[in-house]
Amino acid sequence: MAKTVIGVFRNRSDADRAVEELRQKGFGREVSVIARDDRQGGGGGTVAEGVVTGGTLGGLAGLLAGAGALAIPGVGPILAAGPIAGALTGAATGGLAGGLIDWGIPEERGRFYEQKVREGNLVAMVKSSDPKVNEAADIMRRHGAQDVETHAARG
Repeated sequence: MAKTVIGVFRNRSDADRAVEELRQKGFGREVSVIARDDRQGGGGGTVAEGVVTGGTLGGLAGLLAGAGALAIPGVGPILAAGPIAGALTGAATGGLAGGLIDWGIPEERGRFYEQKVREGNLVAMVKSSDPKVNEAADIMRRHGAQDVETHAARG
């Protein structure tokens, strides 16, 4: 059974280390990241700024290099990378929380994670088979993720 592990990172460097380790452990295509798009706002140290200014192409920068910029009602412009990007393109009416429902995130918790993105945090997710979800959650926590949860994925 597929499950989704989701967690919040307060800074790009912690998220970068987590994404890099997730990739090394074989989760590469299963990792998704959502961050507020501050490229035009000039916010220092943001995920988007790190992508625009370069950085390493491993870890987070490599994942976000192909990120799609989306406008989500109630959140504003975001960057979404990985499999979640496709799910969020149809999230115009339900916001970010609505886009997370198909990933098994209950609407109430989706609103919580939407608020975290709005505040400038980065949300990372891994959709994987049941035996591997604990490893993904451990990697996220080890690299500073907060509010790490596991939910049964739909479909």
